Amino acid sequence: MSNKKSFVNHIKLVFFAILLGAVTGTVIWAFLRSVGIGTNLLWERLPEKFDVRGYGIVVCTVGGLIIGIFRKAFGDYPEELPVVMGKVKKDGHYDYSNMLVMLISAFLPLIFAASVGPEAGLTGVIVGLCYWVGDNIKYAKEHEREYSEVGEAVTLGVLFGAPLFGIFAVEEEGGAHSDFVMPKPAKLVLYSAAIAGGLIANGLLSRFFGQAMGGFPAFADVSMQTGDYVAMALYIVCGILLAGVFELCEKFAEKIAKTVPKVICETLCGLILGIVITCVPMVSFSGEEQMGGLIEEYTAYVPIVLIGVSLLKVLITTWCIRLGMKGGHFFPLIFACVCMGFGVGMLIFGYDLGHLVYAAGIVTAACLGVQMKKPFAVALLCLLCFPFKMIFFLFLAAAIGAWVTKDGKEHAGSGEGDGG
Repeated sequence: MSNKKSFVNHIKLVFFAILLGAVTGTVIWAFLRSVGIGTNLLWERLPEKFDVRGYGIVVCTVGGLIIGIFRKAFGDYPEELPVVMGKVKKDGHYDYSNMLVMLISAFLPLIFAASVGPEAGLTGVIVGLCYWVGDNIKYAKEHEREYSEVGEAVTLGVLFGAPLFGIFAVEEEGGAHSDFVMPKPAKLVLYSAAIAGGLIANGLLSRFFGQAMGGFPAFADVSMQTGDYVAMALYIVCGILLAGVFELCEKFAEKIAKTVPKVICETLCGLILGIVITCVPMVSFSGEEQMGGLIEEYTAYVPIVLIGVSLLKVLITTWCIRLGMKGGHFFPLIFACVCMGFGVGMLIFGYDLGHLVYAAGIVTAACLGVQMKKPFAVALLCLLCFPFKMIFFLFLAAAIGAWVTKDGKEHAGSGEGDGG
């Protein structure tokens, strides 16, 4: 009898996880769909009706001002992933009383062309939603902590279209500094059920009401020859250095943020963003559409330009995050890594796309490996863009990046961060 009751409880647990995943997928779709509508209105429809010189500078500056006023009135939102999880671990709970504020604060930077992704703000919202469910539904209260982790996994899995990344980004601990950790079978089933529910809900809504977000384009071909393997060391170094540049830019932006008063800081950030994207439109927004354009038109760029775009993307991303137009850094950083990989790859192999895809994949894996310290999760995330046959080399590059930067625990805040 007890075995039967235990089995029924497990079924109920899985069913509830599917339901929670479906709700999460719906929230993510609705949020991203709203961002798409707002972006289309601001950057396509209005410019067609009003021919304003320096339109981008005006919109971004006004956007920075609005964000600054909002943050001063309601607090420093959205909170980055390490902050959210730090509160969960410390308090065993996450405050969901400001859910609407969290949603708006995550929404505003995305429609005002900030070089950030949606993952930071949405993670806090979903974790808060999980704790709201736990506090208001008696059955869920018993599994409140598990469902908060499920919420994180669903958010990352659905946003990136990579279910396994959602699981391992939450579960893999210590990266290169410890043995690989596989979730317990029961927990793995719970995660998988929830992510399946989230993906199904998101997919159905996208099918009937329109795609919420385009997502990163995937590279179909890759060259893996002797020359590529030899160049791998250089690509790994480039990825590690790019992660170092990200950290330096972040520290510089933090110093500025501490000296400039609120509202002025965000407005200044908007002004700088507007000037930069007016001169170099490729560095605007989170990077998915821009990467699609790069794949189609990469032969039009000289290597030094792509390397410069990569560094500028890193700079403007860290400025947006630290000076108030906050969001996630995974999406823009992947774009920056691809630009760096293409630029360096061109210097060695010319414009052969197969070689450039390999270069971009290794640079991306090494850079994210430095930041996340979770090589397997990084490799799974990279499969979002790069062919599966690169999986071993992606994991190796990520593991080397994590191992080389042995003090990574101290810097993990910027890595798991916002988006991760």
